[in-house]
Amino acid sequence: MEATVSDERPSPDGPATFREVFGQSEYRTVLVASVLSWVGDYVAKAAVTVLVYRESESIALSAAAFAVSYLPWLVGGPLLAALAERYRYRQVMVVCDVIRMALMALIAVPGVPVWAILALLFATTLANPPSQAARSALMPAILTGDRLVLGLSLNASSAQAAQVVGYLLGAAVAAVDPTVALLINAATFAVSAALTQFGVRDREPAMSGAHRSHLLRETGQGFQIVFGTPVLRAIAVLVFSAMLFSIVPEGLAAAWAAERSGDGLDSGVAQAVIMAANPVGFILGGLVVGRAVAPARRLALMRPLAVIAPLVLVPTLFDPPPVVVALLAAACGFAAAGLLPTANGLFVRALPNGYRARAFGVMATGMQVIQGASVLVTGLLADRFSIPLVVGLWSAAGVVLMLVTALRWPDGETIDAAVAAADRANRDDTAARDGAPGPGGRPRAGRATDGRSGGRRSHAVT
Repeated sequence: MEATVSDERPSPDGPATFREVFGQSEYRTVLVASVLSWVGDYVAKAAVTVLVYRESESIALSAAAFAVSYLPWLVGGPLLAALAERYRYRQVMVVCDVIRMALMALIAVPGVPVWAILALLFATTLANPPSQAARSALMPAILTGDRLVLGLSLNASSAQAAQVVGYLLGAAVAAVDPTVALLINAATFAVSAALTQFGVRDREPAMSGAHRSHLLRETGQGFQIVFGTPVLRAIAVLVFSAMLFSIVPEGLAAAWAAERSGDGLDSGVAQAVIMAANPVGFILGGLVVGRAVAPARRLALMRPLAVIAPLVLVPTLFDPPPVVVALLAAACGFAAAGLLPTANGLFVRALPNGYRARAFGVMATGMQVIQGASVLVTGLLADRFSIPLVVGLWSAAGVVLMLVTALRWPDGETIDAAVAAADRANRDDTAARDGAPGPGGRPRAGRATDGRSGGRRSHAVT
């Protein structure tokens, strides 16, 4: 039976518990597989930059090896993510893991030239958008209601922790032998593929052959539903605005630490402290807000937290030492963690099932572009002005932007109407499919529902 609107709304009685979320075996499987892939990715990023630098002795090529992982999102993220709607989510995730495993193993082959390493790395990262889109679209089929919000918060916190662990492990292993780090990444993809294949149910594709059109048109429909639906558009603007400033301290950490290396910390330690602060704050915020704050309260806190996140970075105007900068960045990460998973959960509730992967592609691409652009712009400004001045004024502008965004936030009735409309579309689409004429003109028998997933996957709404 398809979940109703009331099933998807947060319970007023209190937040979901960790036991409820981890009690879902599929969620445990997806989380472990995801963490393995994330750690492996960051291990590989650290290793590839070292490997390319050793082979070429070029800082530019080494930086290109790090940046190439973002290119697929920039040049075709939504298009690649749209592929996830056409096939079974489990199939997409497993195939992408196997492809990445094989390509990372090829990169580890001794004697591969630098141009081939960059080409193979780019090909490897082409599998990221469909894989991540499929995983994102699968989550609401595994967790419903406030369990989904807590699960998304745990995912985000785990991703931040994986980043810290992956970079540290990758740097340590790459210093000895970068090839070993690359093989570790290949192994994580192999284990992730096996876990997904045997631990995740094989659900039907979100889009049948009858619903398919041209891939470009399907991708455009993803943009249309995100920016053409007032509630989804408001959430997108809020999330994109948050990304404009929260990444800046991390992106400028190296130069910032070099300028203040005389404050009791050498530049390397200061850089590490600043870069790790935001992920650590995000982890703490996700766990505290996601578990200790009631669902209705989290929704009410979204707009205040949106303003607080850039506000805590404004004191960087006074050029504090690196430890204080790290504390401010951690506070920003804490506020963002209270905001983003709740916004993500609301986004899922107001989104028809058949658009989940495509909408994820739109959102993920926007976040990648905005984060990269914000670091690029602030870096260019920091070449002419002091870093504290740039970050402080950039954050002050973020406060103004967030105030405007919060004031334009849709009211409760509009949000409820959007959630109800998405639920009706899901139920109508499911009914249309289950009642569609079968061979010989007979109606098809309705398929059994998946009690733990909250209902059978529906096709795209056209």
